[in-house]
Amino acid sequence: MAFKPLHDRVLVRRVESDETTKGGLIIPDSAKEKPAEGVIVSVGAGARDEDGDRISMDVKEGDRILFGKWSGTEVRVDGEDLLIMKESDILGIIEDSAQAAAA
Repeated sequence: MAFKPLHDRVLVRRVESDETTKGGLIIPDSAKEKPAEGVIVSVGAGARDEDGDRISMDVKEGDRILFGKWSGTEVRVDGEDLLIMKESDILGIIEDSAQAAAA
């Protein structure tokens, strides 16, 4: 099933954090915090302004993002747990050092 968010919403796959600390301790699933980092799976077409013109999205599919701890709504698409959230819930895009140097 294909899923396309509406308006200024995005579909996000959480990026799992490391299961061990820097000291080598294994963190059990019950003690892990949900990561606030993810990859955008799908984006909507964008919101509309007062004149009805489309406002383009600043993010695109494949962008690695940082979002607020309690942002989004958990949904299940094709058996996978994902988040759907508004673009305004996204705090920023994480760029690789190679991407940042090219810009």
